[in-house]
Amino acid sequence: MRSDNAKKGMQQAPHRSLFNALGYTKEELDKPLIGIVSSYNEIVPGHMHLDKLVDAVKLGVTMAGGTPIVFPAIAVCDGIAMGHTGMKYSLVTRDLIADSTEAMALAHQFDALVMVPNCDKNVPGLLMAAARLNIPTVFVSGGPMLAGRVNGQKRSLSSMFEAVGSYAAGTMTEEEVTEFENKVCPTCGSCSGMYTANSMNCLTEAIGMGLQGNGTIPAPYSERIKLAKHAGMKIMELLEKNIRPRDIMNEKAFMNALVVDMALGCSTNSMLHLPAIAHEAGVEINLDIANEISARTPNLCHLAPAGPTYMEDLNEAGGVYAVMNELDKKGLLYTDIITATGKTVAENIAGCVNKDPEVIRPIDNPYSETGGIAVLKGNLAPDSGVVKRSAVVEEMMVHEGPARVFDCEEDAIAAIKGGKIVAGDVVVIRYEGPKGGPGMREMLNPTSAIAGMGLGSSVALITDGRFSGASRGASIGHVSPEAAVGGPIALVEEGDIIKINIPENTLNVDISDEEMAARRAKWQPREPKITTGYLARYASLVTSGNTGAILRTPEK
Repeated sequence: MRSDNAKKGMQQAPHRSLFNALGYTKEELDKPLIGIVSSYNEIVPGHMHLDKLVDAVKLGVTMAGGTPIVFPAIAVCDGIAMGHTGMKYSLVTRDLIADSTEAMALAHQFDALVMVPNCDKNVPGLLMAAARLNIPTVFVSGGPMLAGRVNGQKRSLSSMFEAVGSYAAGTMTEEEVTEFENKVCPTCGSCSGMYTANSMNCLTEAIGMGLQGNGTIPAPYSERIKLAKHAGMKIMELLEKNIRPRDIMNEKAFMNALVVDMALGCSTNSMLHLPAIAHEAGVEINLDIANEISARTPNLCHLAPAGPTYMEDLNEAGGVYAVMNELDKKGLLYTDIITATGKTVAENIAGCVNKDPEVIRPIDNPYSETGGIAVLKGNLAPDSGVVKRSAVVEEMMVHEGPARVFDCEEDAIAAIKGGKIVAGDVVVIRYEGPKGGPGMREMLNPTSAIAGMGLGSSVALITDGRFSGASRGASIGHVSPEAAVGGPIALVEEGDIIKINIPENTLNVDISDEEMAARRAKWQPREPKITTGYLARYASLVTSGNTGAILRTPEK
């Protein structure tokens, strides 16, 4: 066992004295040491209950013959961080989480790991760590929040942000906004739509690192406590069989994850996280592959914000495995690969039927024949831009309009709420990319303000930043190269005509190559917004959004 390096032999007598100080018995030290990475804290609704799940994992590990040992991972609540400096610290925590987990796991020589995350950056950060460490690992997440109910209708966090826009437009009263405020987030768990957290938790099942139901069993359900116990037991089986993350997260598994992503209509943030996780696993994913998969993968689900159904509905309809079973009917998945269940994909999804064709469309009656995400390219985005196609209204699939240019999110919000944005406009928010932000802030506030003011079917938004999974509409993010490195988005001027064609995967500004070159010759890099601390260090190392915003490693 790996942990023998820290507990066996005379040379390790000092180590054992420290285990004695922790209260561990000889019987416990004779067993495998299983690290449980807990993202529990008291500031993130999706994490406030993880202590209960951690206790359940510990019990499962103990029942199966291991010694569980808990250590923490940090977590930022994207909703609370939204719209101010705090959002600069969201994406950047993904790498802190991966790095700190690597440090703890190797410093203490754990034999295997159980990851207990839930929200946006914790799941991908811990998947990155799992791939990097390559010791037996299984995931059990906190699960989704139940939908809120306002006036008899299901609602979620995206409804709350849009209510603020409606108030600014004069179509909602302060009392109505307060009712939303008190009701849209009624329980613990990751927010109830197919936002980034739930997207990534669903993809733990698709990629093979989570057990059945990990993405969809609601956080308050006791079924999730049982799932956590099973995860604790399962890690001992994976350790015994020496099934490791890179055995599971191979190229075929990532292709499966992309297929399921397109069918579910996941958050555009998955197009940042999957390439970053793949990079740690030694697998290359580029966004051209994503478009190829999207072209042949039908979109089967329209969960909030794309439609009126929620994670609890997906769970009742059969969950991720039922979606995968539909996809397998057309041979869209690799089903012969091993997963963290100890079984193959084929064995996992056998008999997992679609129980509600209104929530999970049958494969022969999809919402669309193409997937929920589209990657756009053109002279405005030579490398890429990403849009959640399944959340775009039909009339905005093809759009031309004048650019309304803003060099930060705050200026754009002020213009939107001030009534300065009108139907037909294309709002351009730049210098918010991974390096320019720094930190690639999510733009839920401006997209929600646009929707709340009744402009969701007539105004587009383009940014080198990114969007919350709760954003909807013609919201195109991850525009690469970003403005901070002189990408074409830095050269757009007020009034330029922007041409968006989502069915043809194109994004262009209607100026000549000669004009673009002339503007580029005049462009000057901007002074960094932040020059000290972690964000400055991050900005100096981070790569482009189209590569997953991974951090550069020293040249060999």
